[in-house]
Amino acid sequence: MTLSAELLEEAKSLDLNISQACEQGLKSAIAAIRARQWLEENRASLEASRQYVEENGLPLADYRNF
Repeated sequence: MTLSAELLEEAKSLDLNISQACEQGLKSAIAAIRARQWLEENRASLEASRQYVEENGLPLADYRNF
């Protein structure tokens, strides 16, 4: 892993825990990629559900109290 010297110096000057920041950044990047992958893998099902509601209304809508 490489980081720019300027970025490391600024992080050190701010007493930033570099390992913790890197770990948080990786977790965030992984979560974003997994969310995009899930959406892509389930796009057809989501579209079919949206289309069903558009054509037929919400299931059990007659039983809603609001």
